[in-house]
Amino acid sequence: MKTAVLIPCLNEEGAIPKVVRDFARQLPGAEIHVYDNGSTDRTVEVARAAGAEVFSEPRRGKGNVVRRMFADVDADIYVLVDGDDTYDPSAATAMIEKLIAENLDMVVGIRDHENDDQAYRAGHQTGNAVFNKFLGVVFERTFTDIFSGYRVFSRRFVKTFPCLSHGFEIEMEMSIHSITARLPVAEVVTAYGKRPEGSHSKLNTYRDGLRILMTMVHLFRHISPLKFYAGIGAVLALISLGLGIPVVADWLQTGLVPRLPTAVLAASVGIISCLFFAIGIILNSVSRGHMEMRRLEYLNFSSPSVCISKCPGDAEN
Repeated sequence: MKTAVLIPCLNEEGAIPKVVRDFARQLPGAEIHVYDNGSTDRTVEVARAAGAEVFSEPRRGKGNVVRRMFADVDADIYVLVDGDDTYDPSAATAMIEKLIAENLDMVVGIRDHENDDQAYRAGHQTGNAVFNKFLGVVFERTFTDIFSGYRVFSRRFVKTFPCLSHGFEIEMEMSIHSITARLPVAEVVTAYGKRPEGSHSKLNTYRDGLRILMTMVHLFRHISPLKFYAGIGAVLALISLGLGIPVVADWLQTGLVPRLPTAVLAASVGIISCLFFAIGIILNSVSRGHMEMRRLEYLNFSSPSVCISKCPGDAEN
C-alpha cells in the first residue's frame, strides 16, 4: 500500500529536517510531502535537503494547506503531522496498523504531555477540554483530543472530506465530519513534547479560539439545521408565551385587551418562531440529501483492508 506523510509547516527551519528524517526512518518507502505556507526562513531548503518533496501553498492558514495536500497527493494511507517536532514518529506504525486491522477511516493521536506545561500550555489544555465537551453536547459524540494535529487517514476519508476551513479549525472540522458521516474512527495515545528551540506556535489563543467556536456553530447549522433552527424557534416560542399569557388572562377576565402593543409583539414573535421551525424542516431535508450524496461518494472508495487484499493480486498481474 502506498503511504504518504503530509507535513504542513510555516517557519520551521529548526524542526522540519528532524521530522522528515524521523518519519522516513519509521515508515520506509513512504513518500514525505512538506507543504510550506509562505515561510520566510530556510524551511523549504532544509526540508528538501532532508529528503522530502516540498510544495508550496501561498494562501495562509493550516486549513488551506490541508485542502491542497488532500487534493494533490494520491495514496492509500495518509499520515498528517505538524512540522514542529512535537509528535512521536514511532507511533505512526501503530496508528497505521490499527487503521488497517480495524478497517477504520481515521486514527487520532491523543497528546500525552506527561504534565509538561511547556509542551502543552495549561490554557490550551483547558480550551481543548471545553471544546471537547461542547462538541459532545452539540453532536452527541466527541473525541478525547479534537485538536490533535497527528492523524492517520484512509484514502476514502481524504478524498471525500469537504475541507471548508481556512485555519487551525481544520482539526475540529475533521472530527465533526467523522461524527456526522458516522465513519469508523479510533484514538491512540501518543507522546507529545515541547517545541525545539527556535520553533514558535502560530496559534493565537483568543482569535483562533473564536474562529473555532464560530466554525463549530456554522457546521452545526449546516449539518443539523432542524436542531439549530428549532432551538431558536423554541426560545422565541417561550418569549411569545411569556408575553402573551398575561394578555390572554386579562382578556378572559375582562373581555378587553388593554395592552395591545404587548399582544401584537407576542403574536409577531410567535409567528417568527413558527417560521424558524419551518426553515429548520426545509433545510433538514436539503442537508439530508447532501449527506446521502456524500455517503454514496464515500462508498466509491475501497476500505484499507480491501486495498490490502487487492495488492497481492495486482502485483501478480
